[in-house]
Amino acid sequence: METLQDIKQTVIFEASIQKVWETVSTSEGIALWFMPNDFEPEVGHEFHIQSPFGPSPCRVLEVDKPNKVSFLWDTDGWEVTFLLKEIGEKTEFTLIHSGWASPDTVLPKANEKSSVIRDRMDNGWVGIVNERLRKVVER
Repeated sequence: METLQDIKQTVIFEASIQKVWETVSTSEGIALWFMPNDFEPEVGHEFHIQSPFGPSPCRVLEVDKPNKVSFLWDTDGWEVTFLLKEIGEKTEFTLIHSGWASPDTVLPKANEKSSVIRDRMDNGWVGIVNERLRKVVER
């Protein structure tokens, strides 16, 4: 069965890897640019992201300070990964949103096809990473 391609975005921030790490691996940091949550950077920790559709159950899969954090997001098999790489005084940040179903699979919560949601999320992540996250780490 064909599945949709991962969403992947890479940007370079004018900020130290330590500052970016703090912003993407703590509950307070994530709330500043993404959504309210009770994230803890420990493997197996179960937490919720307060999305517009209500609270999404999540679970931390991997924490490799200060280079990688990944978690399961909601109940549709999504995995979100943040990769950080130090480039001198700057940080290369990559977001990967994987675990997409086949294009025609209807996701119950949003009641729309997976392909529609993926396109919307792909565009959404651009603004979230490029504008909101950038603003927080570069200020």
